[in-house]
Amino acid sequence: MRSPQPDWTGVDRTAAAADRIVEVAGELFCDRGATAVSMGEIAAAVGCSRATLYRYYRNRTDLQLAYVERMARIVGTTVAAKTEGIADPADRLTESVMIAVAEVRANPALAAWFGPAEAANSGRLALTSDTIADLARSLLADGDPAAATDAGQTQWIVRIILSLLTIPGDSVDDERAMVARFLTPIPSAPG
Repeated sequence: MRSPQPDWTGVDRTAAAADRIVEVAGELFCDRGATAVSMGEIAAAVGCSRATLYRYYRNRTDLQLAYVERMARIVGTTVAAKTEGIADPADRLTESVMIAVAEVRANPALAAWFGPAEAANSGRLALTSDTIADLARSLLADGDPAAATDAGQTQWIVRIILSLLTIPGDSVDDERAMVARFLTPIPSAPG
């Protein structure tokens, strides 16, 4: 993607176009599934040529990742706001995971990514996303991703969230108990 340059109106048209592409692609992903939508269909829905679309995103995976990361930032902001007052790190980690899972489940555009046909692709995207890794690291280090450095812990948090989204427990209470028992005992980053 080209570096953003505001035009005479002060608007960064490159960023605005990229945002619009991600927004429209997200609607299509929700309606038809992320793996069922072609770049040609996305270009048509956006109202641009495929060549224009490929100027912003090299391929469908890059576009899917941009959408997933945008939505992860939204979920991360919600999680941070809802767990701000929880002092105990273990309790905060448990609640953070449960809130993230609940936010995804409550949003049809996000929940669609975790059905049987989409789960493998979604998991792969989540495990390769730097944005999602940063959000998981922040759960271990009181909101400071730089303080948590154990990639294994970060990946474990992401995998647990993916697991709960693709294969739900019997109830939210059962899921919370599993998270508290098997995730939160991992040591937090040194503070």
